[in-house]
Amino acid sequence: MGSEGPSTVTIHVTGFKKFHGVSENPTEIIVRNLKGFMQKKGLPEGLVLGSCNVLETAGEGALPQLHKVFQSAVAGQNNETSNGGQIIWLHLGVNSGATRFAIENQAVNEATFRCPDEMGWKPQTVAIVPSDGSISQVRETSLPVNEIVKNLSKMGYDVMPSDDAGRFVCNFVYYHSLWFAERNRIKSLFVHVPLFSTIDEETQMEFAASLLKVLASLH
Repeated sequence: MGSEGPSTVTIHVTGFKKFHGVSENPTEIIVRNLKGFMQKKGLPEGLVLGSCNVLETAGEGALPQLHKVFQSAVAGQNNETSNGGQIIWLHLGVNSGATRFAIENQAVNEATFRCPDEMGWKPQTVAIVPSDGSISQVRETSLPVNEIVKNLSKMGYDVMPSDDAGRFVCNFVYYHSLWFAERNRIKSLFVHVPLFSTIDEETQMEFAASLLKVLASLH
């Protein structure tokens, strides 16, 4: 496909509400404010900012909402992006012990929650998608994680690639997203951010905007 074509990238973003030990989830604030923030900054050429949803920090109990969010994006793809535009799911989650941003390369088919999720579920060594194989099954993003990290580092952000999204809700959502993405020829990426007390809100909003720009530039 020629680079001159009107190729667009539509990015749908999710964050999470509060959960055990994190009374204010930075990703909820980032996602709620992202559309207004990007309107002020101006969207990079070729980028469409799609839906911005804040998910319950829950596994099985939140799946109906998650699947609804996924399906609506694919329905939109059939209507709007007949010119071959790409759809990317961008999931943001908090790692309260982190000091930098982490671009997650993969998710593992294992749910082992260290504490109950917000709906009271606490699985131990349970397969996330049982039909997809054992708990050691791994799904990787088709996006170039190292290139994304390199571009964001050049912009001055403290960011690293990661091969471990944990075994809690972040990994649970990422695995479902990667599984869904493969079946619908779209892409998925999970990014862990620190608490605002570690990296302030303004910097994190700028990071989210820069991340959208980098993702749009890949196509």
